[in-house]
Formats: sequence, structure tokens, C-alpha cells
Amino acid sequence: MTKTDDARPAVTADGTPIELADIQGDILRAYGNAYDCTTYVWIGLTGGPQAGRDLVARLAEEVTSAAPWGGGKPTHHVNVAVTADGLRALGVRPHVIDSFSHEFRQGMKDRAERLGDVGRNDPEHWTTCFTDGSAHLLVTVNALTPKRLDEALARLRSVITETHGHTIVDEQAAKMLPGSREHFGYADGFAQPAIEGVSEEKTRGGGVPQSSGRWRPLALGEFILGYPDEDTRDDRERRLPSAPDAPLGRNGTYMVWRRLEQDVARFRRTVSAAAERYECGDEAKLRAKIVGRWDDGAPLSHYPDAPPEDTFDGRIPGANDFRFLDDDVLGAKCPIGAHVRRTNPRDALGWDGALSFRHRIIRRGMPYGPELPKRATQDDGQERGLVFACFNASISRQFEAIQVQWVTDGNVFGLGHDSDFLMGGEPGSGRSMVIQGECPFYLAPQDPFVSTRGGAYLFVPGLDALRALGVGHVS
Repeated sequence: MTKTDDARPAVTADGTPIELADIQGDILRAYGNAYDCTTYVWIGLTGGPQAGRDLVARLAEEVTSAAPWGGGKPTHHVNVAVTADGLRALGVRPHVIDSFSHEFRQGMKDRAERLGDVGRNDPEHWTTCFTDGSAHLLVTVNALTPKRLDEALARLRSVITETHGHTIVDEQAAKMLPGSREHFGYADGFAQPAIEGVSEEKTRGGGVPQSSGRWRPLALGEFILGYPDEDTRDDRERRLPSAPDAPLGRNGTYMVWRRLEQDVARFRRTVSAAAERYECGDEAKLRAKIVGRWDDGAPLSHYPDAPPEDTFDGRIPGANDFRFLDDDVLGAKCPIGAHVRRTNPRDALGWDGALSFRHRIIRRGMPYGPELPKRATQDDGQERGLVFACFNASISRQFEAIQVQWVTDGNVFGLGHDSDFLMGGEPGSGRSMVIQGECPFYLAPQDPFVSTRGGAYLFVPGLDALRALGVGHVS
């Protein structure tokens, strides 16, 4: 959403109007922490292609766009995404489906080995709808209160099953935890990309690092199809990035959805035991070194020795304005293998960030499951974790590059085959970590803290494209 108090039209750097009313909401700007109740509803279009199109047309009437709300906050939001199997179930013509990216058409399950989803993360352990092709549509409902969420879900379920004869194949309830933290205890969501014409207030620290300490926002086409991307900037013919055939490509984007189960008890035991050997038992600092931020989100690059005395506010300009090569080449402040340094290297790979800025993603998502009691170190048998969702114009260049080259393999950082200590995969896969310093500290290989329990690649159409799907103009 654009800022509701800003009446200026949104435009890209070359003056192209940004069609906010045709772009689905929650992509360019998050709905905010007020909408802390969420449910992800997965639909199997078992009623046939025409009934599927009728449902899409009905849902399109309720979808929230990126246009300013006006008149206060809506009680809830509805957004819709479709899988490649969903396009087929809607009767979309094969040559139109072929115009979508290869990785989207292939699907997350069939790219599992590439993503590191093997062993305990293998699709054989996923929820069935993500492996048998029955997950066609994803409807995400965000609400201000549990009551409003329940009301919206009751209406949605009735429309899906009773009115149109389809099947709900999975539901995942999620809810913000106190302090906007995830289950391991870290505040999250600070390092979102700065996008021209949309979120330029995040440019310092969220854009593309340039020489002399300057930054610039990223091109909109890195996240929304139909607009100039970073390649377009240097293309004399000003060609736009590849997109699905009209009308589907305009104002749409690709979505990655993953259900990540977190073993909070194991993480707590591991960190607590390691902290006994680390700097006089400073567990809080060890936790910060693993992630690259203190529990409240304050970056080690700004606060290397202790968190700020006042509450950290990541919205303040400059709060995330830091680089890694200015004065921390060797990782003395933020370890080279820290989670935030691996997933958003900024300038850490050299060349003024030229090797990393085209791999940015817009991250969304929400924790699911109850909190493990604060001091508990044994699992209570409850399922808990994070629904990871992100938006990007290229699944392979953006999400998969991060997952494969930066999270699963550490070679690009000079870390050999060490995977991310926080998010890495299988036992024996090299999940160790060195915390640099005058006396380096070694975190020995551990069993995984996070396991993949399902996921899919989806396409989020613009509203006009969603309506076209609903009336069969692409089938």
C-alpha cells in the first residue's frame, strides 16, 4: 500500500505510472502488525474448470489491491495466488502456461533436491496436497482480530465448498507473536528492499549500495512484472523482463510459500550449552552473533558489543544503513556466517554490492503454532514454525539463488560447504559456524533447527488478470 497521507501518484524512475489499483495488496507494502491474525487456505479445484473460473471471479471481487485504503483500516484482507497445476485446472491454454517461468511450471516439489529439501526435508514428509498436485489456489486472509478472521473464513469456506463445489485441501492458521518475534525469539522483518516509487524511504540500507556511501532504490520490475527492472536500466532498447502472456503478466509477480517447522527446544539447548564456553556465558551476545542482530533487531554492525539502551526502531531512517566491507571485512562485528549476512550480503561479496543486489526478495510470512514456554528446553510435542512467503519477479534468480548459493552452501562467502547455522538442513551437511574475533569461537555441527514441511511456487495475478481468469479469457 502506498502511504495513505501521500496523494502524489506513484511512478517509477522513468516516470511510468505504477498501477496500484491493479496490483494485489501485501506485496509492495505489508499490511502491518495490526493484522496479526492470518490463515492460509489451500483450495483444490475439484468442481471442474468452469466452477473453478466462477470461484476465481467471485474471489476477485474481494481481493485487496495496493491502492490507498481511505476511510480507515478494513477489517480484513483477501489475496489470491495460483499454482501451475491451478492454471491447468482452470483450463488455461497450454501455450499460455508455457509462457510462465520454467521453475514455476516445474514446481517446488520437483526442485526439492536443488533447494536442499532432502532427507528429513524431502517432499515425502510434506503435507500431501503439496506433493500430489491438488493445491491449486492459495487464499490468504489477514484480519485485525480473531473474530473478524473467523467471520471472513466462514464466508470463504461456504463459497469454496457449498457454492462452487471445490475442496479445501489444507489450512494453516498463523498469528503474530508478542513483540513481532518469531519462535526462536528474534524480532524480524527489518531489511526489506527499497523500491523506486514505492518505499524509497528505505533506501539507506535497503537499496543498492553505491560508492561514497550512497544508496539507490531498486527498480520496481525486480518485484512486479510489466515494469522496468535492473536490466532495463542498461538496455538501450529498454526491454522489460520476461513475463507471462497478456493479460496475465501485467502487474503480477511470483510467490514462494514454505511451511518451516522450528525445533525451538533444540535451538535453546544448543545455544545455552555453547554459551557456557563463550565470553563468560554471554548467551544474548552469542544469539546475536548467530543471526547478526540482537533479539530486538538491532544490527551488530551498529551495536557490536551490546544492544542499544533504548528500544530499537527499524523504521527510523538509517537504522539499517550499514555495510560489511567498510570496517568489518573479517567479520569481527557481524560474523561472516551470520544469518543476515548470508541472506542479504549487501556489499560483502565485493564490487559495491553488484553481486548481490539482484537477488533481493520481498519477505512476508507469519509464525504458526503456540509459543514454547520461555525457559523450556524440551519439546512439548506442539507444531510450531514459520510460514515463509516472499515475492519476486524471478524465482530462480531471487529466491532460489538465496536458498541454494547463500543459505545451503557457504562457498561464495569463503565458508566452504558450511550451510547457514540457523536455517541449514540435514545432519552432517556442514552446519557449523565460526564466530570471528581476537579469539575465534567455533560452533560445532548440530542437527537442524528448521525442517521444511511443505511449500509451493505460485503466481499472484494483477486484478485485471484475475478477472480474466475468472471469465475464461485465457482458457
